[in-house]
Amino acid sequence: MYTFTKDSVAGYNNRPVPFQLIKQNKQTGSLAVMLPGRGYTVQGPLFHYSTGVFLNKGFDVLHVNYDYNTVQSGSLTLEEEIQQITEDVNSVLDQILKDQPYGDYTLIGKSLGTIALSSIVNRKGFEDAKIVWLTPLLQLDYVMDKMLSSTQIGLCIIGDEDPYFIAEKFEKLKDKVNMQTLLIPGTEHSLNYSNRPVDSIDVLKKVITEISNF
Repeated sequence: MYTFTKDSVAGYNNRPVPFQLIKQNKQTGSLAVMLPGRGYTVQGPLFHYSTGVFLNKGFDVLHVNYDYNTVQSGSLTLEEEIQQITEDVNSVLDQILKDQPYGDYTLIGKSLGTIALSSIVNRKGFEDAKIVWLTPLLQLDYVMDKMLSSTQIGLCIIGDEDPYFIAEKFEKLKDKVNMQTLLIPGTEHSLNYSNRPVDSIDVLKKVITEISNF
């Protein structure tokens, strides 16, 4: 039904950046790009089920599987971390898009992945992309400024128990005409309730439905 390609490209400091491209059997003009968090991989439920949604809608899906849980990554300054993720993600995109440019893009980043989103939001070809900001790092001016200045249609989802939730900044995003927002009270950075696992499944369903409708 689909073809899976796993590979890597040279990124920041020439270190390999793994990725997986899941392609439809018939050529499509649509690509979903998924940018995970530091400890939240594409195997996490938010990305696992989003992948299924996009495949069912006829998209190819690109997982950028960078891993920043390393000693080298932990010693970087914020500016170096931004440079690292920018080089890594753009290197993967350069590799994928050189052979098959798409006309329709949806970009999804969670947590650290929202730094990656911020680094590619102005990339040529992404002017009309739809952008999903999952649990964005609102405390970082780099991310917040890109979210506020982006011209694309956006969707921001976050919980008010998330340590990166800042009410005043979220209100600014709510006022942005091309940004849809969803605040899920009581949920943490993983968009779960800390001690209500069954209710957390309902949240997952709500988030995936929101992404699918978006």
